[in-house]
Amino acid sequence: MLTTKSTRFTIAVTLLVLGLALGILTGMFVGGAATPSQLGDVGDLLRWSAPSFRGLNDVAEAITVGSLIFAAFALNPGTKAFTSALFTAAISAAVWALAGTAYLVATYLTITGSTLSLDQKFADQFYLFITDIQLGQMLALNLLAAFTLAVLILFARKLFGAAVCAAIGLAGIVPIALSGHAAGSASHSMAVNALGLHIVGISIWVGGLVALVVALSMMEEVDDRRVITTRYSTLALAAFALVAISGFSSAQIRIGSFENIFATGYGQLALLKTIALLALGFIGAIHRRRVIKNFKDKSKLFWNLITTEVIIFGAAMGLGTALARTPTPTSDYPTGTLTPAEILTGSKLPPEPTVLTWFTTFKPDLIWLLVTASLAGFYIAGVRRLKLRGDTWSVGRTISWLSGVALLFYVTNGYFNAYEQYLFSVHMLAHMLLTMGVPVLLVPGAPVTLLARAVAKRQDDSRGVREWVLWAVHTKYAQFISHPIVAALLFASSLVVFYFTPIFNWATREHVGHEWMIVHFVITGYLFVQALIGVDPGPTRFGYPQRLILLIATLAFHAFFGLALMTGDTLLLADWFGAMGRTWGQTPLADQQTGGGIAWGIGELPTAALTIIVAIQWARSDERDAKRLDRASDRSGNEDLSEYNRMLERLAQRKEDSR
Repeated sequence: MLTTKSTRFTIAVTLLVLGLALGILTGMFVGGAATPSQLGDVGDLLRWSAPSFRGLNDVAEAITVGSLIFAAFALNPGTKAFTSALFTAAISAAVWALAGTAYLVATYLTITGSTLSLDQKFADQFYLFITDIQLGQMLALNLLAAFTLAVLILFARKLFGAAVCAAIGLAGIVPIALSGHAAGSASHSMAVNALGLHIVGISIWVGGLVALVVALSMMEEVDDRRVITTRYSTLALAAFALVAISGFSSAQIRIGSFENIFATGYGQLALLKTIALLALGFIGAIHRRRVIKNFKDKSKLFWNLITTEVIIFGAAMGLGTALARTPTPTSDYPTGTLTPAEILTGSKLPPEPTVLTWFTTFKPDLIWLLVTASLAGFYIAGVRRLKLRGDTWSVGRTISWLSGVALLFYVTNGYFNAYEQYLFSVHMLAHMLLTMGVPVLLVPGAPVTLLARAVAKRQDDSRGVREWVLWAVHTKYAQFISHPIVAALLFASSLVVFYFTPIFNWATREHVGHEWMIVHFVITGYLFVQALIGVDPGPTRFGYPQRLILLIATLAFHAFFGLALMTGDTLLLADWFGAMGRTWGQTPLADQQTGGGIAWGIGELPTAALTIIVAIQWARSDERDAKRLDRASDRSGNEDLSEYNRMLERLAQRKEDSR
């Protein structure tokens, strides 16, 4: 049992590291990574030191990121608990930097078979590894994030600083996800998303737990302890779901058949990790059902559960470290004579699309699958909470929001996601739907207004989801980019900037670029539509005539862009769309011109919808103004009408006198 305040943190971290060592040791033997390789064995020292450094790197990274997220979400700025959580993050970031450096060097020595040296030749080759080789680049970027945070956290004093540091830490996870198993395979996007989300979930869960132990040690009041434990429990529940879903997705890609779970070392390690996850979920359920409700009387049980939890967490992370060094039972890397499509995308060319293909093709993107599920689920939960409270919420707004989420799901997980790499026309249609179709449905849903009404305001200085969202929409930056003119410029200029700069090449070839592309299209479209018809909080909007002029002018730019593609005879990304080796469909240039026609013509439907909505809002605004004037007239006994009649009489009298 953890006993005194002064030792709880030390014991928790010690148990976490011991669990890590146990997990690595078990995993290396079960998975077979402890056995010397028959070809070019690196020796016992590197064979064991590399995963040990990687395990320490992962634990320190998780504590850093999780502590920052916990501080930004659960704690009051300026308190001892907040300061201690940031200090914990700073120390763990320094450990992350040191362990990451050791792991980077060990990885280089393992791959090259070199011997550690201080001479110039070694330095030059090592520099080449971290600048020209993808694995070295990814590890170096992760290390850069660690060093940056080790310094930057020391200057953080407020919630915004903690949030910025947390964002940097999350960005540092991306390179690790890109360098994991299945990079370059047909399942590359799913593998990258699953690994990245898995690390994020583990970081929130483990790092938040360590930060919770630190924060509780700084608090005397039982109610304060109960509050932050409840907040951590909410974070942990979300992290549990994230880890479970991403873990299942990774296993499905790499294990293949059910028999491989028991017949291979990789499957056995994945099974052990699953058991650890279920045990942690069970402990979390006990926390939520028994401990938090009676925190004072269950203090002993609480700390006993924490002790067990950190050991299991450490073991699970150790198993994960060993799992990364264990050969997978199945592989979908292209083999044999590669087709042009396989060389470019890692996947075979899909069959020629038909009408049925539009409705039956499913290529999931795990990130957007979870995003759309969350957007729909939380919106429905908010509406239900208002209904239980006796408040009302428009059915039309709910239908509009859910329709927008459904369209976003379809574009990111269905036919478009499967074919947009091969056909420019499909890519352009997806672009138009993301930037015009989805926002036209999402904006009338008024999600910020629903959030402000459905979620209770916190009574302390901390920020939950409600407080962070309302803070974000009222920042000067948000006010600037959501100004109607700025939003229109972003919406229109994105076409030229995206398609006629290297950004298009990056977004087409790289997974991170593809995900950024979706985010950018949806956000710029949302800001523009919000400026026209939005009801959520935002900057002062233009009058209705000005809105219609802005709408027509902006979408006319889309039309000119589409015409330029329709009449152009230069193929964009000729070494991509022109090199797929397609034997079906239009030629690449004709397909691009079709895409131009889509950009020119598809805007008519959203434009018509936006025009109708603006016109209806204009008419309703006039009706409200008329009713307001009528009520004011009734309150004054129609004095305004009498005064108007007297004015007419005076004008008539003057006209009569002038004669």
